[in-house]
Amino acid sequence: QVQLVESGGGLVQPGGSLRLSCTASGSIGRFYVTEWHRQAPGKQRELVAYISRVAGANVVESLKGRFAISRDYAENTVYLLMHSLKPEDTAVYYCYISEPPTWGQGTQVTVSS
Repeated sequence: QVQLVESGGGLVQPGGSLRLSCTASGSIGRFYVTEWHRQAPGKQRELVAYISRVAGANVVESLKGRFAISRDYAENTVYLLMHSLKPEDTAVYYCYISEPPTWGQGTQVTVSS
C-alpha cells in the first residue's frame, strides 16, 4: 500500500512564497509520475505540475514563471515551489502518483492579506 503525505500549506500574504512537500512511502512503480493538482472552492480540480524520470519537470503554462516542481529521489519527496502568490492561488493542493494511482489528503493554501 502506498501513502502520500503532503505538508507545507498555510496562510501567506499576496506576493509571498510557499514550498509544498509530498512524501511517498510503500511500493511505488519505478517510472511513476507525480502530479500536483489544486481545487479552489466551487471549482474543479486542476493540474498544476508534474514530474517523472521520462517527462522531466513540467508546470502548466498559466503558472510557469511562478511555480516549479522538483523531486528528491533519495527521499521519495516531490516539492512544489510557489512564488509571487496571488489570492486566486488559494486552494487545496493535492499530490498524486500514477503507480499505483494514489491521492494524498491535500494541504490548504490560502493567499490573503
